Amino acid sequence: MDVFVIEGGRRLSGSIRIHGSKNAALPLMAACLLTDEPMILSDVPNLSDIRNMTRLLGELGVHSGIEDTDHGQTITHRVTDATQSHARYEIVRTMRASISTLGPLLAKRGSARVSLPGGCAIGQRPVDLHLRGLEALGAKITLEGGDIEATAPNGRLIGAPVFLGGPFGSTVLGTANILSAATLARGTTIIESAACEPEIVDLANMLNAMGAKIRGAGSPRITIEGVDELGGTSHRVMPDRIEAGTYMCAAAITGSDLTLENCPLDAMMSATDTLGHMGIDVEVNDRNGDPMRSSCTISRSGEIKPVQITTQPHPGFPTDLQAQFMALLCLSNGNSVITEKIFPERFLHVAELSRMGAQIHRQGATAVVTGVKELTGAPVMASDLRASAGLVIAALAARGTTIINRVYHIDRGYEQLEEKLSGVGASIRRADAEEFADSAMSI
Repeated sequence: MDVFVIEGGRRLSGSIRIHGSKNAALPLMAACLLTDEPMILSDVPNLSDIRNMTRLLGELGVHSGIEDTDHGQTITHRVTDATQSHARYEIVRTMRASISTLGPLLAKRGSARVSLPGGCAIGQRPVDLHLRGLEALGAKITLEGGDIEATAPNGRLIGAPVFLGGPFGSTVLGTANILSAATLARGTTIIESAACEPEIVDLANMLNAMGAKIRGAGSPRITIEGVDELGGTSHRVMPDRIEAGTYMCAAAITGSDLTLENCPLDAMMSATDTLGHMGIDVEVNDRNGDPMRSSCTISRSGEIKPVQITTQPHPGFPTDLQAQFMALLCLSNGNSVITEKIFPERFLHVAELSRMGAQIHRQGATAVVTGVKELTGAPVMASDLRASAGLVIAALAARGTTIINRVYHIDRGYEQLEEKLSGVGASIRRADAEEFADSAMSI
């Protein structure tokens, strides 16, 4: 098991290119199940979640040819065996996005058997919205041995109105599932309370290029006119707005000037607006003819100002940047309030940041962050993907050495994070956990 060893206090300088989005790529990959023709995805990040999805697709009869390029991976998917429709728990448990194969399998092959994602309670987590949506399209769904078993009557789904609102807002993967399934349904499907995230727009753009008829993606109401078949296409994955926001926070907390290339600024208005209120400048260098692939420079000349943040579905502040902004606010001049509306328990990083000298008081779904003069290096434990990124940001500014354990979480969502940060001046290296066994045991 690896750890990150970070010596804090160094300014960053240079340029980082943002990779393709993991959260966009996974549903795009699952959508290859909707066609018998080749699907070519470019700028796919080289991450453990991507490798696991490739492995899952392989078990579902998809051959994937992978080519490494200067701008991520190019993966060519082609279905070679359409008889396989069982997404097994051994793979599904590694990532919740595996559920996004359910809709495409059901729509194209008429039946699907997909394991429930690990630790998921059907009545409490958003997966129930996926199932309700598919049932609205005529699917017959049962639960058997921890698997979702779904069949389409007469082998084809039927278009219908689908409401995807839930207690915490719309569901992104649920929207992707129903959107994909509806492309091959007979008749018209209207998804009400659809997720508005840019990753859904990216999926709809690719499906339309395959021959689908989708209107309204990016709004709460999406209309899909079903077609008889879809073809292949080539598609470039949108840049990762969460990766971009993470590096913005890294530049801000170290008081650095850092340029980001291939940055999806048009999908990041809530984050960049919040940075502006904190005294962080985001200067656009070049729109490159596409506001989703801009060049910008992040800089800070004064103190970090306190703010209030409430996570919300897009276009509100993203929950996936909550931990990174909390780390940044640990060094602000005043009190900040962060309220988590998407995942109210998503505060495991609070205790680890406190080990580094942060002053954070949590009450339910709200955390009050009182800024301190400095953070100090300490051994800390990464608890999930975005919490891990928050700890890296804090460590970059901390006095002394920070050892971050369980960095396999980071590898799920950030390609070559330590190499990218080292390339712009950070002191960060990956090491074997055995080298720091005593430090790990003290956590």
